[in-house]
Amino acid sequence: MKKLGILVALFALGAIIIYSNKFYYPSLPIDSITPKEAIRKINTTSDELAELSKDHDATWYITAISTMGIQKVDADIQQLMENEGWVFLEKEGSGLIFEKNGERMIVTTEMWTKQYVLIQVPAPIQQ
Repeated sequence: MKKLGILVALFALGAIIIYSNKFYYPSLPIDSITPKEAIRKINTTSDELAELSKDHDATWYITAISTMGIQKVDADIQQLMENEGWVFLEKEGSGLIFEKNGERMIVTTEMWTKQYVLIQVPAPIQQ
């Protein structure tokens, strides 16, 4: 009977540690930030999109899914890109296609969890 009590206590302790450290979130496609830090960023910003990482290849953002669904995410991406001078052309699958000065850019979205979407904005080609 004591062994069962110890086993239950260890299980409960393990569950608390896993929950508090957010081990249950899937890994991110970027190495510079942990899932726990990503969740903290989106939960502490007043912006719709929270920047996670920026390097010479791409900028990654995270956003929470609202009651309006992916349409709201797409609208937020379009607003972000329009602020940078890009014109929205069309959506194809999980990619939103933009154009600026004859150059095309495809911004992709990826459902990370049921509540969060990751957005990858490629760095513009330097000419």
